[in-house]
Amino acid sequence: MLALVALADFWASPDIIFRPMLVLGPAFASLWCGIRRTALVGLTALALSAALSYHHHTLGRRHNTLTLLAMAGVAAASVAASADRKKRERILADVRSVAEVAQRVLLRPVPRRVGSIHVAVGYTSATAEASIGGDLYEVTPTPYGVRVIVGDVQGKGLEAVETAADVLGAFREAAYDEPDLTGVATRIEAALRRRLDAEPTGRPVQEGSGRPPAAGSGRTATGSGRAGAAGSGRTAAEGAGEKFVTAVLAEFGEAEIVTLLNYGHPSPFVLRGGGEGGFAEPDDVAPPFGLSDLGAAAPRPYRIKFAPADQMLLYTDGVVEARDGEGRFYPLAERAHLLQAADPEQALGDLRADVLRHVGGRIADDAAMLLIRRR
Repeated sequence: MLALVALADFWASPDIIFRPMLVLGPAFASLWCGIRRTALVGLTALALSAALSYHHHTLGRRHNTLTLLAMAGVAAASVAASADRKKRERILADVRSVAEVAQRVLLRPVPRRVGSIHVAVGYTSATAEASIGGDLYEVTPTPYGVRVIVGDVQGKGLEAVETAADVLGAFREAAYDEPDLTGVATRIEAALRRRLDAEPTGRPVQEGSGRPPAAGSGRTATGSGRAGAAGSGRTAAEGAGEKFVTAVLAEFGEAEIVTLLNYGHPSPFVLRGGGEGGFAEPDDVAPPFGLSDLGAAAPRPYRIKFAPADQMLLYTDGVVEARDGEGRFYPLAERAHLLQAADPEQALGDLRADVLRHVGGRIADDAAMLLIRRR
């Protein structure tokens, strides 16, 4: 670019001046180049401008001197901007590194196979700079069977990650100790209440993930699989500034039965070996973890058949609430046939790719998916 501007000014008449355009060189260089290269481009632009001024016999004139001074100022500012950009890039790289470490600690790799149970997991963060958000999942082999949790923390940021860590820590410990899922859920609720009691109250609720829908919401009626929160759960939560966690707990035993507990979370989708499928809806609705003080009854365990060749997809609301350009939600029930690949990882990858195609790019909310097959 500097060469083109210099040639144009060299061959132009003295009345047509292109030299001030040389200032674009260091300005653009600061966007992509390092400090040294930006400085080199700035010095080159100054040297060319001085040489062209000499060629046109304007060197030393007042307006030309002002032009050279302005160009020197822009070159210096470009070098400073380049240095600041490089500093921010280093900070961003450190943040990404910390996020990756946090993900490995919080969302540990799940066992791919436990007995007859095969597991595949997928996590997509809505934030390009981070690989972890408020969604959580865990698969734990126990003496009572394979126990699973998939959940979604209300809110975003470090507070959501800390809450997710508390929930997962309580689940990992209780899953080995408690003989039934109800006991595991009680331990999770107690851990979350301890965190809430230790935090200052009255913080406003952040919109985004983990929000419990009102009872009888249209999302459940249309087949999205979301279990509604009891009564005025969301209204009360917003008024109190509470933090809550929607979650589904599942226990896969040796028999062809899976036990489920749903705390205001989208209901799992079950795809039978014969190809038919549907949402495993609970008999009643219950509030999420953290809202036990609303007085609503805790959810009751419910059981469904889970035979060989059956699959169960547990997911967060970032999947079913993914919208296309016209505002239509992702039709999970209509796209469940994408889970037919022989490899569970491939099947889940096909579904994730379809969700991204549906939204036309990046999703608006974190999305976690856990696919479980019985062989």
